[in-house]
Amino acid sequence: MIEIDGSYGEGGGSLLRISTALSAVTGKPVHVSNIRDKRPKKGLMPQHLNALKAVAQLTQASNEGLKIGSTEISFCPGDLHGGAYNLDIGTAGSITLVLQSFMIPAAFADSPVKIVIRGGTDVRWSPPVDYFHNVTLPLLESIGYHSKIHIIQRGHYPRGGGLLKLEIAPIKKLKPFNLQELQLDYIKGISHAVKLPEHVAVRQAKSAEKFLMKEGYEADIEIQHSNRELGPGSGIVLWTEGKSRVGGSSIGEPGKRAELVGQEAAEELLYHISRNAALDKYMGDQIIPYMVLADDSKIKTSELTKHALTNIYVAEAIIKKEFKVKGKLGNQAIIRVDRFR
Repeated sequence: MIEIDGSYGEGGGSLLRISTALSAVTGKPVHVSNIRDKRPKKGLMPQHLNALKAVAQLTQASNEGLKIGSTEISFCPGDLHGGAYNLDIGTAGSITLVLQSFMIPAAFADSPVKIVIRGGTDVRWSPPVDYFHNVTLPLLESIGYHSKIHIIQRGHYPRGGGLLKLEIAPIKKLKPFNLQELQLDYIKGISHAVKLPEHVAVRQAKSAEKFLMKEGYEADIEIQHSNRELGPGSGIVLWTEGKSRVGGSSIGEPGKRAELVGQEAAEELLYHISRNAALDKYMGDQIIPYMVLADDSKIKTSELTKHALTNIYVAEAIIKKEFKVKGKLGNQAIIRVDRFR
């Protein structure tokens, strides 16, 4: 059984999600200890538990310690099986964080996988669903990962109620990839408001356009407005179109002006564009487990983060390949993985 130190690096939920995901792909059992040891509330939280249970269901894993507050788990995977899966995260737990874990092994199942997830689509500290749809999935498609998404309903904090369907095609292997320089054709975006006046979404978009224009960029931003969701919320996601994609986003909050929401998303996107890297700092984290499953791959990320280094630690521990990182924490970096460690 492979031992993983759950307090390593950023020591949060990402380490748990990647550990169980790569365990499921390889069939290697893992034992994760010291879970969230550096956090004020140690051990498994509901959002982590949902991701682990989703992967366990996919691979019919036997496990120990999968309960709230647990500081260690054992995860022993079986075979990966396709089929239809349903998961209700409850309230506004992040759908996209669950999918970050579930999607890695799902592509290697013996038949297509379909999953329906209920929870939060646009919540803080996780990728908004429009970023997932327009940045994450197209980049994965470019390296041989095939999926189809259907966003049925949004869910915001605190009530959640978002609904998403994802279909994942089976593959045998990911192809090697080299994602380095940003290739920008144009900028697109989605600004949304639910159970709020439509002008909230319009103001977010206009503010983002204003700040992008200052730097010489135009953007095509779609306005989405709906009243069918359980609770109110708003947000905006911007992304570059081209052979590589980077994004920027911001979530609305009570008392936060729509103009500030739009400004934050634009400034984040402009930051990533200025780094001229094929991947923004979020995809720089998310791509690591896919890199280790593909031979001889190389990326440039706009910013090296603790999450990326933590994911590298897990990937090297489970799959015996070596990552080489050129760049310092907080700066632009080039990351490559060799065939063998």
